[in-house]
Amino acid sequence: MEWYSALGFLLGMVLFFMFIGVPVALAFLAANMVGAAWFMGGNGDLFTQMSRGIGQLANNAVPTVTTFNLMPVPMFLLMGEIFFFTGLANRMFGAIDKLMGRIPGRLSFVTVAGGTAFATLSGSSMGSTALLGSLMVPEMQKRGYKKHMAIGPILGTGGLAMLIPPSALAVLLATLANLDVGQLLIAGIVPGLILACFYAILILIMCLLDPTAAPAYEVESISWGRRFKLFISDVLPMMSIVIGVILLIMKGLATPSESAAFGCLGVLLLAAIYRKLTVSNIIASVKGALRVTVMALLIIFGSATFSSLLAFSGASAGLINWATGFDLAPVVMLLVMFGILLVLGMFMDQLSMMLLTVPIFFPLAQTLDFNLIWFGVITLLALEISFTTPPFGLLLFVMKGVSAPGTTMRDIYVAALPFMACAILLVGLLIIWPGIALWLPGLGR
Repeated sequence: MEWYSALGFLLGMVLFFMFIGVPVALAFLAANMVGAAWFMGGNGDLFTQMSRGIGQLANNAVPTVTTFNLMPVPMFLLMGEIFFFTGLANRMFGAIDKLMGRIPGRLSFVTVAGGTAFATLSGSSMGSTALLGSLMVPEMQKRGYKKHMAIGPILGTGGLAMLIPPSALAVLLATLANLDVGQLLIAGIVPGLILACFYAILILIMCLLDPTAAPAYEVESISWGRRFKLFISDVLPMMSIVIGVILLIMKGLATPSESAAFGCLGVLLLAAIYRKLTVSNIIASVKGALRVTVMALLIIFGSATFSSLLAFSGASAGLINWATGFDLAPVVMLLVMFGILLVLGMFMDQLSMMLLTVPIFFPLAQTLDFNLIWFGVITLLALEISFTTPPFGLLLFVMKGVSAPGTTMRDIYVAALPFMACAILLVGLLIIWPGIALWLPGLGR
């Protein structure tokens, strides 16, 4: 079978199973089983072919989900769940709100700062959007904020969650693409901070151009001593966990897996200190983390088997030869891959997109002599931007579900576009100056 026929056969089965309503992870597993029988089963009856193919596939894929590199994923997810269920997230939001004082667009800045912290720890852009939409939008609308000032910052925080460690999705991407987990986590720090600055500048410009977009209102004036106490008691402890995880990885004092375990222990200790650590909170946190972890492992297993089938059938090599045969500049190929991710994000979640594209894009990026850590950072950004790509980006519909009555999809599109532009501008800067992503990982070598 020609490579394009094999590729069309495998992708066609996945799309068919998804079209009839099979969950994405199971759709890939079903397609992989059929593909394994076809490409790896050899001769014989159908039962023999399936037995041989699936056995070979399992032998290839099981080591992928049993690798030690995946240990940070459940730890980071558990950190986020404890952070949420124990009320530490709301405590930090309240402190940041008071620390902001009377600056223009105060609640929008609170959303970006507090939302980034929560989304980074939780690793779930959709969960973060739902939480922030329920928590912050009613408050901002009560204060007279225009819709774009309330909705836009919430949609924008997801990009920061993907980049600033600890990020469970970055760990998953590094595992799927066989990248150094610590290097990819560290590489996202500087781009993430730059993107946060872009968001702050954007909010400030919006407030200056239209002061009525975020009307000023009376807030309780608190002394600098009180501000210092709030920062020390309610913000610094949470920040110190994230900073500690990053420093442990950067300084080589602990592996990403060990750092994730220390971070999880730190959140548990904080919850205990604040007397928020109850049996019900622990059970709820473990259930939430377990649910997402199992889904992630299914996705990774599907990706490993899908990669094996693409390689065994010759589809990967054929596609790479075909793509590189156009003699296009590497940056053009990069933009093509970036555009494909933006389109896929209208219909698929991030894990499913990684499952579908990593086995194809990263070998192609290696053929084009891209630095794979740098390419990984751009991929993370593309995955997040694609979530808010009109008209069908998944986060747009999550936002619609938690917005106030009367909010239209057009309102949400208009709010999302400036923050998408900030992220796209960052991608452009990364293409021009790759050192933005590679400078910090280089210091640790």
